[in-house]
Amino acid sequence: MIQAYEQLKQLVEEAADDVQKAAGGNKAAGTRVRKSMQDIKLAAQDVRKKVLESRTESTTA
Repeated sequence: MIQAYEQLKQLVEEAADDVQKAAGGNKAAGTRVRKSMQDIKLAAQDVRKKVLESRTESTTA
């Protein structure tokens, strides 16, 4: 779970520069931000799944 969370944080940090560029009107950066947001969404889903698995395992033990 911690590894998945760290990956999520890394994806957010990597998108920061492109977010600034996209806010300034750079269309290519906007495209990269949209792709990054999709990757972040998938990573967040993975974290959510792992948290649920962890919670389920602790209640059955």
